Amino acid sequence: MSTSFTLPDAEKKFLSQQARTSIEAGLLGKNVADVPQPPATEFAPGSVLHRKLGAFVTLHISGALRGCIGNIIGREPLYATVWHMAQAAAFADPRFPALGLAEWPRVNMEISVLDELTPCPDPQAVEVGRHGLVLQYAGRSGVFLPQVPVEQGWDRLAYLDNLCGKAGLPPNTWRQPGAQLFWYEATVFKA
Repeated sequence: MSTSFTLPDAEKKFLSQQARTSIEAGLLGKNVADVPQPPATEFAPGSVLHRKLGAFVTLHISGALRGCIGNIIGREPLYATVWHMAQAAAFADPRFPALGLAEWPRVNMEISVLDELTPCPDPQAVEVGRHGLVLQYAGRSGVFLPQVPVEQGWDRLAYLDNLCGKAGLPPNTWRQPGAQLFWYEATVFKA
């Protein structure tokens, strides 16, 4: 299992600029009617920027989480998803107040571009740091990006049990009949 796409440096740079411009527009109260598109002179229409891929934008200040919002499944071109998820991470994460202009210079940003979500054939095959996970059970769901268990120092079992907790379920729920575990890989980079 590996990502079905490559994300060259030029595309990463464009997505980073896209996320920063989106947040800066929000901080300055600018209403942007149309999401800026990648210049056709630099990026072909078949570029990964135009694929419908899921993406998360994560904000940190001094190493502490300050916002993280994303879509597991892409519903619009990647360049638009990153624009919208950056705005949501900065201004609509329900765990935090909206990002303030004074905080902006201290923000470190990370973008995770997700590949297709597929059923995990065997929880024993989950590799910490490689696989992101989604758990669905009894109308509840939880998701972790591949970098989360590494940041938290979890092994595979702790990763799976904390995923249950994220879904509001007791540990070991991932073992229950009817529990659905999905996995994916992601390209993660600093923006």
